[in-house]
Amino acid sequence: MSSGTLLEEFGARLEEKRAELRQWFTEKRAEVPIPIYGSVDIRDSGFKVAVVDANHFPAGFNNVAEEDFPRLSQLMQEHIERSHPGTQHIHLYPESHTRNPGYVENLIALKTILSQGGYVVTVGSPSLSEYGSLDGLTKPLSLQRCAVDVEDNLVVELHGIPDLVILNNDLTGGILPGLLNASVSPPAQMGWHRRRKSEHFIALEGYCQEVAAILDIDVWHLQPLWFVSEDKCLERDSCLIELAAEINDFIGKIQSKYDALGIDEKPTIFVKNDRGTYGLGMLTITAGEQLLNLSKRKLHKLTYGKGGALAENFLIQEGIPTALEWQGAPIEPVVYLVDGEAASWFYRTNSKRDRISNLNSPSAKFITKEELLAGGDDCITRNAEGWHALVAELSMLAMGAELANYREA
Repeated sequence: MSSGTLLEEFGARLEEKRAELRQWFTEKRAEVPIPIYGSVDIRDSGFKVAVVDANHFPAGFNNVAEEDFPRLSQLMQEHIERSHPGTQHIHLYPESHTRNPGYVENLIALKTILSQGGYVVTVGSPSLSEYGSLDGLTKPLSLQRCAVDVEDNLVVELHGIPDLVILNNDLTGGILPGLLNASVSPPAQMGWHRRRKSEHFIALEGYCQEVAAILDIDVWHLQPLWFVSEDKCLERDSCLIELAAEINDFIGKIQSKYDALGIDEKPTIFVKNDRGTYGLGMLTITAGEQLLNLSKRKLHKLTYGKGGALAENFLIQEGIPTALEWQGAPIEPVVYLVDGEAASWFYRTNSKRDRISNLNSPSAKFITKEELLAGGDDCITRNAEGWHALVAELSMLAMGAELANYREA
C-alpha cells in the first residue's frame, strides 16, 4: 500500500461528505460540554491519520502564528459569551514555570488573544505572588498578586474576584487554592490529578466509529490501536515479564493489520504513563523483550511521571510513522482548537529523531503553515483542513465527553 493511499483514495469521500459531517458535528457538540480550548498531536502516515495525544491545558500558544490570533480570539469570545455570560474580568491561572521563558511566552500570547476580545485579563497565582513579572522570550509578563480569602475565593489585587478563571495549569498535584468556588474553564476536574490518557481514547472511539461509517472506511484509519496494562509494578521481574508478553500479543495484532493491507512497515509501539506527562514516562519499543533489558534509569523514567507520581497503569499505543518531512527531518501537525473547532495549525519538527520516534523533546522546533508554504511544501499543509482538522475535532468532542463523564461521576 502506498503512503498516500488514505488521503488519495479516500479524499474524495471526505469532500463528498463535508455537509453531512458538519451537521453531525453540530449535533454531537450540542450533547457534551465542549472545553474552551485544547491541543492535539497528529500523526499522518498516509495510510492512517490519527490523534496520538490530546491536551486540555495547551501551553504552546507562543507557537501559533499571529495572523491566527483574531480567529482564536473570536472563537474564545463566542465560547465565553455562551458558557459564562457577563464576563468582563478573566484571570489566567498558570503553571509555576518561573524559569521557562517559552512557557511564559505562551502566557503572553494567550493573554493577547483574550485581550483582543475586549476582556480585562490578569495573570498570576498565589504561589507566584512574590514575583512582579516573569521573563518571556520576547518581553516580560506582568503578574498580579493573588490570594485566597476565607471562603476559598481567588482574589486578584486591584481587580477583586474574577468573573472567569482560565486554567493554564494541568493540576498534576491536585486542585489548587482558590479554584473550588471559582468559575473555571477548562473545569478543574480535567486536571491530571484524576484524568488518564486512556479515558480520552475510550471517549474518542465511538466518535471515530460513527465518522468511519459515514465515510465508509475502516475506523483503524482514524485512530491508533491501544490498550491499558494495569497494576504493573515494574520493580518486580514478574510484572515486566507479564507486560512484555502483552506487548508481543499487541504487536502481533498490528502486524496482522499491516499484512492484510499490504503495508510494508515494522510495528512499533509506545509505552506511556497513563497519567499526563511532559514526555516523561514514555518508551518506544518494537518487541516486548526490550523491556526486560531496560536500565534502571530508563525504568525510573518510565515509571515516574511529572511530580514524581508512581505510574502503575500503562497506555500501550500503536506507533504511527509520519510520512511528513521538512528539510530532511520528520514533522507532525499540532492543532490548536477553540470551542471545538480546529483554529490554528503549526508543525513540530525534530532533526534528531526518526519518522516513528516521539518528536516532543527539547530538540524539537516549531514551524508555521506559512513557513512550509513559503518553502513550497503545500503537499504537507493541504490536508490541514481536511483529514487533520477532522481527527482533531473528533478529539475535541472526546474531551467534551470526558468532562461529561466526570460530571456524572
